[in-house]
Amino acid sequence: MRRNARTIALTVGALLLTLGSPAASASAGEAPGSTGAARTGAGTAAGTEPRIDLRVLVVTDGGPATAAVAAELDAGGTPYTLVDLSRAGRPVIDAAFLADTTGTGDGRPRAKFQAVVLPNDAPFPAGSAETAALVAYERTYGIPQVDAYSYARPQNGLDYPVPGGYSGSVDGIHAEVTAAGRAGPFGYLKGPVTFEDNAPSVSESYAFLSRPAAGADFTTYVDAPIPGRSTRGVLVGEYRHDGRRELVVTFAYNQYQRQFRTLARGIVDWMTQSVRLGTTRNYFAVHVDDVFAADDRWDTVLNCTPGDVDCRPGEGTPRPIRMTPEDVTHAVDWSRERGITLDLAFNGGGSVEHRADNGGADPMADRFVADRDAFRWINHTYDHAYLGCEQDVSAVPWKCVTDAGGATRWVSRAEIDHQIADNRRWAERAGLPLRAGELVTGEHSGLRLLPQQPDDNPQLAPAVTAEGVRWLGADNSRDPGQRQVGSALTVARHPINIFYNAGRIAEQVDEYNWIYTSRAHGGSGLCEELATTTCLDAPLDPATGYQNHIVPLETATALGHVLSGDPRPHFIHQSNLAEDRIGYPVLDGVLDQYAALFAADTPLVNLPMSGIGAELRDRAAWHEAVTAGRASGYRIGSTVTVTAPAGLPVAATMPAGTTRTGSGGPAAFGEPYAGTVSGRVAPDGAGGLTLALPAVPAADATAPAAAPEPARVPAGRPPVPAGVARPVPYGAAG
Repeated sequence: MRRNARTIALTVGALLLTLGSPAASASAGEAPGSTGAARTGAGTAAGTEPRIDLRVLVVTDGGPATAAVAAELDAGGTPYTLVDLSRAGRPVIDAAFLADTTGTGDGRPRAKFQAVVLPNDAPFPAGSAETAALVAYERTYGIPQVDAYSYARPQNGLDYPVPGGYSGSVDGIHAEVTAAGRAGPFGYLKGPVTFEDNAPSVSESYAFLSRPAAGADFTTYVDAPIPGRSTRGVLVGEYRHDGRRELVVTFAYNQYQRQFRTLARGIVDWMTQSVRLGTTRNYFAVHVDDVFAADDRWDTVLNCTPGDVDCRPGEGTPRPIRMTPEDVTHAVDWSRERGITLDLAFNGGGSVEHRADNGGADPMADRFVADRDAFRWINHTYDHAYLGCEQDVSAVPWKCVTDAGGATRWVSRAEIDHQIADNRRWAERAGLPLRAGELVTGEHSGLRLLPQQPDDNPQLAPAVTAEGVRWLGADNSRDPGQRQVGSALTVARHPINIFYNAGRIAEQVDEYNWIYTSRAHGGSGLCEELATTTCLDAPLDPATGYQNHIVPLETATALGHVLSGDPRPHFIHQSNLAEDRIGYPVLDGVLDQYAALFAADTPLVNLPMSGIGAELRDRAAWHEAVTAGRASGYRIGSTVTVTAPAGLPVAATMPAGTTRTGSGGPAAFGEPYAGTVSGRVAPDGAGGLTLALPAVPAADATAPAAAPEPARVPAGRPPVPAGVARPVPYGAAG
């Protein structure tokens, strides 16, 4: 099959969340040994429950740690206010900035933030009025504080890291969540948290490992072995002192690193006590393109793909790659064993052509049709035609054909209609359970494609509208943002860098070497021309390069998308499930590593394309409303109220056991995930939504507040290695 580009009415109202009566155990978000003060706002004047806004204060010094926490809040749709200490004219953090009264006539105190994130435990000078204001605020309203990356020292409940501890690189360490961490905010994890070590020559993380200070009320949540010793040192823990709670983090990180991505949910759960606006999941969906068709094969001598546009017309002999019935059986068995439903983007014309060339027989298609319910099916057009501009393929790279006046000549509306409609009709005749409204055009064609085609084919939008398409696949590497195309919204898909024109490991490694090695090493030199690509130090070994380099790299990349809560699907091609079945090692790597890391209550969410598109749409709408201040929430005592624009579902996360009450009786709120319940919820018929949260323990008697400990600010900020300030790609040093 010829290819044309290489694959590189919620009315403004209230969501009422009502706390229940005391229970025997704390929720997942309640720290062992903590009191109920932080959740109920104890410490204010008796008889006047304060209002606590569901918004986080993030104070940054420009470092990557606070940026990472802010990015996590952003991704979930949790409101926050950012104060940059390095900017002139920034707001002063004083009592008026942190709290006021509601102005509703009752003089009710209002805490403007439910949590505070600081770059470290002492970002202000000793004796600072801003420090005093924060201390008073946190005591009064029971507000938790996160020290995003801090020295280990007695002021934050830890011994100094020397003697007896460690300070330095922690690349490649295997940290563990403690029993307290599993019983508390990190209960969604079960396996070790492995710190990245992508390049031996680059320091990618840094930590201060030490033990809790003598007499400190400190609970360790995540720790790691102290190098050269039999003891373990704290990486994340809670320090209770002075009527306040701090989450102390002693390792450096950025928002992309696996260790932060793994622990980020727990950090946010701790600071919000799992009562917040916004919601996150870990998603994994896999699209397999070109099913029923055949993919052209890479020629290891010509270094191009005969039959496709990277070879000149007539150059080489096409040798197509196409799945067999045995490959179909393997895909069915794999999908059932792994609990992942593959989404098959199919070209019915491929089967018609195969039958015409083989006396009417197509056993592979027959097997797929017999096992059709094992998969989800997406219209991929009838025979994979290019639906953008008309192409001039007489040269490499190809270019768009233009008329005498220089205007681009486009593939016709009739051809686009034929490709969509005929493939749908073929599926109906075959009995495939085609998902209505989903479309992936061949090579995402019709959509803009730089550099040759900077605009969509103007015939595409009316065609997809006429065909009732609501979700249109796009290439995330070229067209990442969701946008409207006629009746459809695009759904960007992540390409896995396993080539469509490779069915054998040898072909994959050979083409990989051609693309990613310099001319001096026998490659194409493309990596030297593209600023976004890193050249290999040397060509990969044909015998080991796939398993030792390509599979770990692509697994790490895909898993990174999963851990960041990105719902966008990944895609490979039917050729990758044929012959050597080179697609499975990457998919298995993602699934195996995820299963080893996360508890059973935090499964991968495997959505169809329509579900992914709806999640991206709703997420963007919620983010816009939160950013514009049109969606917000607050808590007064046992009630939380959320306001949002009419018609916008409210995104919220609550403790497990939360129930929805109403005229129909109690019903479960949201869906259970990672020890909480969450979702995007609409109001009931009465125009509001009332939720009853699980009971929390009665507050323990608190000790008299101690005087603030003297600030002891070290010289400069904690060190941030280059590998934290600038993410290190896998294998950068070979």
